[in-house]
Amino acid sequence: MNIPLAFGRTGLTVNVPDRNLLKILTMQAAVAIEDPERKLRDALATPVGSDPLKTIARGKRDAVIVICDITRPVPNTLILPPLLEILGESGIPRERITILVATGLHRPSTPDELAQMVGIEILKRYRIQDHHARVLAEQRYLGDTRGGTPVYLDKIYCDADLKITTGFIEPHLMAGFSGGRKMIAPGCAGELTIKALHSPKFLEDPGCREGSIDQNPLHRELLEIAGMAGHDFIVNVALDEKHRVTGIFAGDPLQAHAEGIGFVRSAVRATVPQPADIVITTSAGYPLDLTYYQAVKGMTAALPVVREGGMLILAAECAEGLGSREFTAMATRFSSGKEFVDSIMSNPVVIDQWQLEECAKAARRADVVLVSPRVAAEFDGKLFVRTSASIDETLREGFRRYGQEASVIVIPKGPYTLVDVEPGT
Repeated sequence: MNIPLAFGRTGLTVNVPDRNLLKILTMQAAVAIEDPERKLRDALATPVGSDPLKTIARGKRDAVIVICDITRPVPNTLILPPLLEILGESGIPRERITILVATGLHRPSTPDELAQMVGIEILKRYRIQDHHARVLAEQRYLGDTRGGTPVYLDKIYCDADLKITTGFIEPHLMAGFSGGRKMIAPGCAGELTIKALHSPKFLEDPGCREGSIDQNPLHRELLEIAGMAGHDFIVNVALDEKHRVTGIFAGDPLQAHAEGIGFVRSAVRATVPQPADIVITTSAGYPLDLTYYQAVKGMTAALPVVREGGMLILAAECAEGLGSREFTAMATRFSSGKEFVDSIMSNPVVIDQWQLEECAKAARRADVVLVSPRVAAEFDGKLFVRTSASIDETLREGFRRYGQEASVIVIPKGPYTLVDVEPGT
């Protein structure tokens, strides 16, 4: 059976014999909202577990609205106008409203990106400020969490009388799901806090993975940080593969986020009766598979359905190579995942090590093969996962290793699908 995979801009096809194919795992088709603006205004008037935003905003001296940076497809031009309108009607002057871009440790936004993110009119009329995690003077120290994480957060956020975050909810490789509390930390956190949250203390915990909330220590830490900083109201959305809005969740940061998680989980979950010998996955194509750094998300998303000692094939174009210079140097420095993990366990956290740690976790469970012609040509033998230029040849290798009757699972758009083994099997 020929199965199309999301790969770069053009896609890729893999031929899996019918006798071997256990299942193709895809997300359920969530229905796009016909009139998302009206739905949003209704959600702001009758929010989840909260008074209406206009009631909460009344009497506040100023406000901050946190938005995602350019790397996240949040429809800010839909969300921001009604929010700003309500704040103005509630008596908060325009000059006392700040739109704070939750860059985390990402680079600052360009003027063109800001215009794309919020629209020209909002860019002209409102104060828009990037968060600068590396500038300690712009952070306020709030103390340590019960677990010992030092909490440094953007002063603009900390000092605002009304704190609103926006964002979207999808499975996240460490925090379980994005959205809600994640916009505060790591989104608006200082470098020291972000490094602590991405340390092996959290990432080596088995509960720190896609779809995990109740048993996730990172989720609990982020909630504690949000409680320390204050968090008044959220507006989160769910999106389909074409970035159309399928759900809107506004109101109390805990209750609205939980409702959104439940909605997204039901829309993206796909199960199998048992793990497979071979799993073929992707990083959902362009732009998510531009670099190996980003493509790791497709790898980790597939781990629950590959058997221990099986083969995990990740098809990702990686047209821009491995990623940043720092990540590339780190990824090619170690001969094995074990050597890398041993190193990070005994040294201070450095930027980007966490994505490579996720890769090392995958390599401990399965034989990971990255199918990327560019990476195979440039970095063959230099990564602690294997590389290949051909997905069909890699699959044939898998059959030679596990037998001609080996079971195969295919996940055409890896990060968009929350996969798992059916309970009780």
